[in-house]
Amino acid sequence: MILGKIKIKSYLKMFTFIFSSSLLVGCLHHAPTTQAQGHLDKYAEIRRTSLGIPHIKAKNWLGLGYGYGYVQAQDNLCTMADSFLTYRGERSRYFGGQATLVYEGVTDRVKNLDSDFYHRHILSEDMLQRMIQAQPEKVKQLVSGFTAGYNRYLHELSLHNTAHQACRNQIWIQPISEQDIYRRMYAVLFAEGYTRMLTNIVSAQPPAALSNTDSSTAESPLSIATFSLNSLASKGVGSNAYGFGTQATHSDSPLLFGNPHWFWFGPDRFYQAQFTIPGEINVSGASFLGIPIIQIGFNDNIAWSHTNSVAAHTGFYELSLAPDDPLSYLRDGKKIKMQANTITVQVKQDSGSLTPVTRTLYKSEYGPLVNLSPLSWDTEKAFAVRDINQENFRSWRNWVRWGQARSLDEFIAIQQQEVAMPWVNTVAVGRGNDQVWYADMGAVPNVSPEQVKMCTTKSRQILAAQLDPAIPFFDGSRSFCDWQSDPDSAQIGAVGPARMPNLLRTDYVANMNDSYWLTNPQSPLTGYPAIFGSDGNTPVSMRTRLGHIMVQERLQGRDQYPGKFINTEILQKMVLNSRVLTAELFKAQLLEKACHSPLVDVQHDPLNDITYSSPKRVNVTTACHILKAWDNSGHITARGSHIWDGVWDRLLDLPDHILFAIPFDKNDPLNTPRKLHDDVTETLRQALGATVLDLNQHGLSLNAQRGDYLYLSRGKNRVPLYGGCDEIGYFTIACVKKIDDTKLNTFGNSYLQLVGFPNNKVEAYTLLLTSLSDDPASPHYSDSTRFYKTKQWLHLPFTESEIVSDPNYSLLILTD
Repeated sequence: MILGKIKIKSYLKMFTFIFSSSLLVGCLHHAPTTQAQGHLDKYAEIRRTSLGIPHIKAKNWLGLGYGYGYVQAQDNLCTMADSFLTYRGERSRYFGGQATLVYEGVTDRVKNLDSDFYHRHILSEDMLQRMIQAQPEKVKQLVSGFTAGYNRYLHELSLHNTAHQACRNQIWIQPISEQDIYRRMYAVLFAEGYTRMLTNIVSAQPPAALSNTDSSTAESPLSIATFSLNSLASKGVGSNAYGFGTQATHSDSPLLFGNPHWFWFGPDRFYQAQFTIPGEINVSGASFLGIPIIQIGFNDNIAWSHTNSVAAHTGFYELSLAPDDPLSYLRDGKKIKMQANTITVQVKQDSGSLTPVTRTLYKSEYGPLVNLSPLSWDTEKAFAVRDINQENFRSWRNWVRWGQARSLDEFIAIQQQEVAMPWVNTVAVGRGNDQVWYADMGAVPNVSPEQVKMCTTKSRQILAAQLDPAIPFFDGSRSFCDWQSDPDSAQIGAVGPARMPNLLRTDYVANMNDSYWLTNPQSPLTGYPAIFGSDGNTPVSMRTRLGHIMVQERLQGRDQYPGKFINTEILQKMVLNSRVLTAELFKAQLLEKACHSPLVDVQHDPLNDITYSSPKRVNVTTACHILKAWDNSGHITARGSHIWDGVWDRLLDLPDHILFAIPFDKNDPLNTPRKLHDDVTETLRQALGATVLDLNQHGLSLNAQRGDYLYLSRGKNRVPLYGGCDEIGYFTIACVKKIDDTKLNTFGNSYLQLVGFPNNKVEAYTLLLTSLSDDPASPHYSDSTRFYKTKQWLHLPFTESEIVSDPNYSLLILTD
């Protein structure tokens, strides 16, 4: 196909038309023939506005996907192409088996060989076909169009000489198939389940095979990792979301704030766009790279956001093996053969040659076999894990339907029908509705208290420290222990929506990754199944406390802003204020206890797990003076926040009853626990001394500004940032776990949206911390990051008139 380009300047705005040369006349005269009309199925208008935000307009769902696949590839080709190798299970072919994944994301930076075996095993062809068959035609067309759009850009890559220099000549830059997109979509569902156990799944082997699993000597022997189930939240990944009703806004409109604390690099990064098919859908928001559907966003009538749920989405089964066969298990006395999945991965060697490596992995009717070391697969027992989302094929249909929802009532009805959210809470608001909505309503295992009592095996006690109490660990030999179904369950083995936490309020709802319990402190939610998390028997996080405290101060007029209401202008400032609750509550006490003597003999650094054979003497006088003068914030120019972060980080492993004098009280959850215990003076001094010693060893000035070490690298430039870590008590999240130039964590505030419907119109403000593109040659590599740095919210164009009148408007028409 020969491509032609015409650029037309009109009203000082740039319009670019790209088309098949055979369609030249039809495009220019807007009167295509009947034959040409068939070709225009793949038709998309890509209207970019300020910061490069693409507003994709199409005539059908195929065209919508076509435009979206094109712009994602145009902006992020290298990241996406790399990720398709991951989901396809081909990383070892191009990068070797012992190298690790490039990016930190929902998949940890595991070895390529482990990643390949995992994705080939879990994203198996049979399950993938079941997922595809369950999708409505709209989703299938989006996937088909997205695939074609991505490949279209790849075909044109030679026309863009400076783009994607990091990867454009690599042999792994290849066209993709629709299967690649479906694999990517399916993988998302396991972010809080199978993916968290990747190495444990691929190392699960029957006893006779443990000594020699891989049929190649080119790779090191299989390593048996000790089981550890770490949620994304335990890594610091999470979200903040507020929904304010008209009682709080004192206006005709509710107001939504959404802010996932998410990954800054890799395929799980958020990409912002708008989808429009006139008369059918008009939705703006964000999705992960490689996903052809808006996952968080708003339309003319509703706005929604998500936060990570603490509900359990997985469970374990202990299998009683057949006496004569460790590859079969007994269920109600019947012998059942495990499904063996023999996988061969091509592995690149140092010489450049490929060597096949074969491993056999296993599945039960519950799910894949898993290595739970120190629990072992022996001749009597083995262990399987079940992720409720392996049969949750409804999520994508749910998100498409939300994009078309005409009211908050319809939005809620869709959620109750689909019950499809894989591992997130939902907060939503609607035009013309005084109330706002919260729900932890998605795919969650359905286990009864009787089952927990009768089916939990003794083996669970061995893993008690690694497992949340809500995660079921059942006897797999009895059908009585199968996950149950309610009359309204959307899938077998799942809780029905009638028993799921939800709340409608006219003041506000909020979630900061704690359980449903304290969605609104004035109306705590209780009585839901234990698998959804605590209903008041454990403290909420410092971030949750601060999130509610800020709202209460605002509605009571006790903060720095005017009035006793929430509006867009005030909320923009509140959510980026970088307050540090632990400093507000405990700094004065800590200084009094830890700074009474200038010298500290540091014996142990718990953060770095260092015990000194001879104590290290440290003078903390300067640190004490800096902390005293510090304004208790994580602003870019704040001096002292890194000292405080280091001290508090070293106190986190202390039990609450040791650290705090006044324990948690469920009747006063926003103010407890509080007050440092009198007996922790030496512990505080050790934490302060170890922090000063650590900072000195890394060459970071005690008087450094926040932005000196908290930043996002963009090429050779560093963009200073603000905020801090969740566990320290920041609401504004940008997290450094270890203070040196290489340890900046790759997550934090990501796509922020603030949406209301004043005067019956859509008003949206957004920030995209990471910017749209991963390509240093792109004008959208760091432009939005710099907006974020200066807290310059983008008033996002949404209506047709707003889009075309944007000062940076450009138009690209794609036809095929």
